[in-house]
Amino acid sequence: MLSKILIANRGEIAVRVIRACQELGIQTVAVYSELDREALHVRIADEAYALGGETAADSYLNTEKILEVIEQSGADGVHPGYGFFSENTDFARAITERGVAFIGPPPEAIEVMGDKVSSRIAAQSAGVPGVPGTTEFLSSGDEVVAFGEEFGWPVAIKAAYGGGGRGMRVVNSKDEAHAALESAQSEALKGFGRDECYVERYLTKPRHIEMQIIGDTFGDVVWIAERDCSAQRRHQKLIEESPAPKFPAETRQAMGEAAVKVAKACGYYNAGTVEFLYQDGEFWFLEMNTRLQVEHPVTELVSGLDLVREQIRVASGERLSFSQDDIELRGHSIEVRVNAEDPAEGKFLPSPGRITELFVPQGFGIRWDGGYTAGDEVSQFYDNLVGKLIVWGSDRETAIARMERAIREFRIEGIRTTLPADLAILAHPDFHDAEHSTKWVEEVLDLTGVGGGPAPGPSVDGEEPEEKVRRDVDVEVNGKRFSVAMWVPASAAAPVAVAGGGAATPRPRRKGAAASVAAGSGSVVVPMQGTIVKVTVAVGDEVTTGQTVCLLEAMKMENAITADKDGTVGEIRVEAGQAVSAGDVVLVIE
Repeated sequence: MLSKILIANRGEIAVRVIRACQELGIQTVAVYSELDREALHVRIADEAYALGGETAADSYLNTEKILEVIEQSGADGVHPGYGFFSENTDFARAITERGVAFIGPPPEAIEVMGDKVSSRIAAQSAGVPGVPGTTEFLSSGDEVVAFGEEFGWPVAIKAAYGGGGRGMRVVNSKDEAHAALESAQSEALKGFGRDECYVERYLTKPRHIEMQIIGDTFGDVVWIAERDCSAQRRHQKLIEESPAPKFPAETRQAMGEAAVKVAKACGYYNAGTVEFLYQDGEFWFLEMNTRLQVEHPVTELVSGLDLVREQIRVASGERLSFSQDDIELRGHSIEVRVNAEDPAEGKFLPSPGRITELFVPQGFGIRWDGGYTAGDEVSQFYDNLVGKLIVWGSDRETAIARMERAIREFRIEGIRTTLPADLAILAHPDFHDAEHSTKWVEEVLDLTGVGGGPAPGPSVDGEEPEEKVRRDVDVEVNGKRFSVAMWVPASAAAPVAVAGGGAATPRPRRKGAAASVAAGSGSVVVPMQGTIVKVTVAVGDEVTTGQTVCLLEAMKMENAITADKDGTVGEIRVEAGQAVSAGDVVLVIE
């Protein structure tokens, strides 16, 4: 068994892996960015090492720095979680070449299945058909147009090395093709470090069904259970459940066997998910995620299997602790993702900020996988997943009722979340009847009047937690001198000189309200903090109400900022790459 595991991730998945390691008696190593210095995964790990930087590119995607920490800590295993480097062939190979176990599939399998184009080819060779699409990377929007003209509109552009809906754009006509490809490539590059994309047919009313598989290095591969992940917005999942409702037993068996065929076709071992689109009684291979999934807890609750524990066993060279015949499913499980995101009547706007209060529901059949506690900051620079609320019930109706009760009991303040939208989904007759599809939330569900809960406000004492500053000091330990960096409250740092003599001690910062700008005034403001990706107009341009004037990226999502009245652009106050705060005026229309 491995003795020390480095978790190359953050948030709730890092916490989940650390807890599994602790139960196995394995030492854990956390890594963190400057913004995550006091994060939950850092606090509960046995050791923690700074990566530096704030953005993912400067920290959690810094290969050389992570390799240095592996060497420094003496870790003999690395768990990548999901996102970041979890499906990066070069990273997996760099780990294994150092004689360190990569807790995931072999690099060769990631290479085949991590690339959505080659995975389609591999699935077809295994006799598992996929949705019609290209098997070569796109080089221009003209290729998207040609595909759409041949197979019909709409079509979907997808990131070849991504997942979670990032780097995906639905194209409804040839007029949208070039801009959509540019946007997809930009998002894919930021999220996954590569911008290759492909295009495929976009089904009109599919359900997203995925099959959990796991294999060991001895050639055994089993399928455990399927998950229905059809309740989505912006191609990212909101609610997942297992087993899939109104899903024929013979289809389940065929899909499970197809998933195993796909896995064996690329020499796969460890945990993975084979995803399918299901419509009108048929299913097609979509892609394979060569990692643990965000929604793995629902499979754990109906199967009784600890998937992270099995991952570690496999990476340690052990056989699976069960066979296909040993798998027995009980009851029904549902997971809702608690995202720092305001439903905003269907707009789903990112809502970063500090969590001032967090009360998690309790009771029979309830599980919380979280990455934050009260007082923690949800940053605009990372994914907006705060945690996952999972319930188990003896049947689907019991699970739905239990989840509704748990959500009503859940209390989180300081940020807005997707929980009100989750309640609306759970209460809808279409969801109860399993008549929803991947487009149902955006095309059918009425979220009028549904917001993300209480508006962000100050902490209990009316002040934000005091800012901390770095101080380099010399200390002695057992007579030996060390130079160390300490992060101390600003008020405890050296006094600041003031005019006229004397000194002033820095005070805690009070939370100020965003600037109030009347709608239709011509002063265009951003609704949340983030980074300007692109300014789409110039001074002197004529614009109309609702026209996009710039793109704002927050929590890995692009948001269109639009003109609030007709007129002429008189002033532009931002540029691409600039960070902005909620309420900032970015453009003035005259």
